[in-house]
Amino acid sequence: MLTVLVHKNGTTTRAPVVDPAWLRPEATENFWVDIEGPGENDRRLLSEVMHFHDLSVEDALAETHHPKIESYDNYLYVILHGIQAHVEPRGFVTADVDFFLGRNFLVTIRHVPSRSIAEQQDVCARHEQILAQGPASLFHRIVDRMVDHYRPEIDALEDRLEAIEHQVFERPKSNPLKAILTIKRDIAMLRRVTLPQRDAVGRLSRREFDQIPDALSYRFRDVYDHLVQITDEAVFFQDRVTGLLDAHLSSQSNRLNQVMKVLTVIATIFMPPTVLASMYGMNVQLPHFPGGLATQFWWILAIIVAMSSGMVWMFKRMEWM
Repeated sequence: MLTVLVHKNGTTTRAPVVDPAWLRPEATENFWVDIEGPGENDRRLLSEVMHFHDLSVEDALAETHHPKIESYDNYLYVILHGIQAHVEPRGFVTADVDFFLGRNFLVTIRHVPSRSIAEQQDVCARHEQILAQGPASLFHRIVDRMVDHYRPEIDALEDRLEAIEHQVFERPKSNPLKAILTIKRDIAMLRRVTLPQRDAVGRLSRREFDQIPDALSYRFRDVYDHLVQITDEAVFFQDRVTGLLDAHLSSQSNRLNQVMKVLTVIATIFMPPTVLASMYGMNVQLPHFPGGLATQFWWILAIIVAMSSGMVWMFKRMEWM
């Protein structure tokens, strides 16, 4: 789906197509082209109308790329990741958004809906001055909203992590291994995205590119600070979940050792009585205890009870039980 917003003669309106005249050096229009689910017609628009480099067009049409930033002759190509809300009941998914930033244009390409872009489209439709401030300012607004949308998901990750910690330490008989591995995967995905994204936004804040005015570079520095904080939290979460997994495995190992200890004590206690009962159960003549034939049973039973009680007392004294 193609959406074109153009600011011309003090007003912002929607246009059905991109006018090649807007790309002339003397053009005064500022325009924003948003492409959702790009197809072959969009490829021709990017290559033949916008005259973007073939490599950047190929990257933009691919569904997944790591965050990066590349500078071409008359435009800046940036890939950043936005977080998708409520994609999974427990977890999150990120999707890349490709930006082409030029003197008077901004092109955004995405394969899935983006909250940040939808919000800015509504803002541009209501406020004429947004697009009048230039495509770089609009680019900053979108990136800032993309980073802001990470915060609720980071808080949700922390809540999930605390719930698993409570389960591991307060209910050791439960088995939260699946939940631990799931959140470990989500945190790894968060780190894999935020680390290169932090570096890309950091370059935007260092005034390396002509397309980013000095005044906006300070605003990108604020976005960069937010990404640094998110990255640090991701590293901290990674350490917590690793320790949590180790604690869970240690707890399960200790429980297994306790079970084996109890079973071993029981088997040891019953071993001598079993030997005694087996001996007197053989069809051979054995020495008899005082008394008649019926009394022999009570003698053997008393010896078994005495042996078992003595072993229990000894195990408790040695603190084996």
